[in-house]
Amino acid sequence: MGGDAAVAIQAEGLSRSYGATVALDGLDLEVEAGTVFGLLGPNGAGKTTLVRILATLLRPSGGHARVLGHDVVAEPLAVRRRIGLAGQFAAIDAELTGRENLEMIGRLYRLPAGEARRRAGDVLERFGLAEAANRRVSTYSGGMRRRLDLGASLAGRPPVLLLDEPSTSLDPRSRQELWTIVDELGRGGTTVLLTTQYLEEADRLAQRIAVVDHGRIAALGTAAELKAAIGTFVLTVRLRDPATVGDAGALLADLAAHDAPRIDSTASEIRLAVADPDASAEAVRRLDVRRVPIAAVELQQPSLDDVFLSLTGRPARPRDRDDRRVALEGA
Repeated sequence: MGGDAAVAIQAEGLSRSYGATVALDGLDLEVEAGTVFGLLGPNGAGKTTLVRILATLLRPSGGHARVLGHDVVAEPLAVRRRIGLAGQFAAIDAELTGRENLEMIGRLYRLPAGEARRRAGDVLERFGLAEAANRRVSTYSGGMRRRLDLGASLAGRPPVLLLDEPSTSLDPRSRQELWTIVDELGRGGTTVLLTTQYLEEADRLAQRIAVVDHGRIAALGTAAELKAAIGTFVLTVRLRDPATVGDAGALLADLAAHDAPRIDSTASEIRLAVADPDASAEAVRRLDVRRVPIAAVELQQPSLDDVFLSLTGRPARPRDRDDRRVALEGA
């Protein structure tokens, strides 16, 4: 990797260990300037460690990383002047007002007092917080704090924005608002590195996506390229009797384009990537011959969830995560 001006973020052979635990294992990455780049992976994949290294909060154990050509170890101040960072949890001061938080961050960027006030007002308006500007942040809802935290990361108008799972614990409405803001930032020329466990988030926002697993890049491409890599279609067969799922999976195995069928005994479900849509009719015929009762058959385009399952053998996010709880918290 060289000093290409079109590349905003570079990582070469990046590694980081915590004792015997390897968080990053020789990771290589390039993020083109002015794009939204998604890092998709489960907790423990190494996403947050990478963000912390790029933000100069953590030294790598090996390898190199640069932001806009500046080495994160050799030139940390130059890197910090060019980035904004929003982590998984709001990092603003709860005892200050929203306006005071933003003005303080503006002054930390060495902006004149008047310019810091003006930018604070712009951010509060943009993030729908103008009416709450003079309230202490301790009175804000979780969604409001998250929006303020994202706004704070933009107070200095950085050319590179690092967002580490920014929609964690947001209710669905606030999540949609955040996605709109990130989309606008990307269209406006800001380079955004977005880590997420939300498949829809990566699919909607990122021009390119890297699937991270065990500290390495498992796959890289556009959402369409990643989906196309696992097969043209995904066939889902749900059975009436959970006891028949194992045998039925073996019966349909040779219809899969490459990977073995994924069997979910709890849901009485078999999923497999197939190249030919006629595979659905063949699956029904085989099960009918064996008198296996079918509840439903579905043929769909692959999703990023299918991509992640194919690459890692597990979903990016636990299915039972507390989305219903955060939906009740309000914005």
